[in-house]
Amino acid sequence: MKALIQRVTQASVTVDNHTIGQIGPGLLALIGVEKEDGDAQIEKMLHKLLNYRIFSDDNGKMNLGLEASGGELLLVSQFTLVADTAKGLRPGFSQGASPEHGRTIFDRLLDAARQRLPATQSGQFGADMQIALVNDGPVTFMLEV
Repeated sequence: MKALIQRVTQASVTVDNHTIGQIGPGLLALIGVEKEDGDAQIEKMLHKLLNYRIFSDDNGKMNLGLEASGGELLLVSQFTLVADTAKGLRPGFSQGASPEHGRTIFDRLLDAARQRLPATQSGQFGADMQIALVNDGPVTFMLEV
């Protein structure tokens, strides 16, 4: 599982001109599910999403995780994150999860996140989504588990 995370002052996801998820200060996480992902990857990724220290403490140092900072979380599935781009000019998706497996793993990650942060927002799996965000910093990291 991979996640491209961005510290944001605000972010939203729109489907068919309707905003379906929106957060204030917090974390936008684009999630790519691989075919071998399961419970262990869900647990590790959720731990990283909630605790990766990219938010400023009282001294302006990146020492706080999302939970400690009081920020919000927006999860968006993005299968293109698992693309193999090492060779050629066309991405390969041989490591990507099937749509069924990807949806199951993403939904389980979302459910687990909502148990810890009830206000967690999300995109719509498999939909054509438009993402709007204001990257704070900019601060962007790729997480892999």
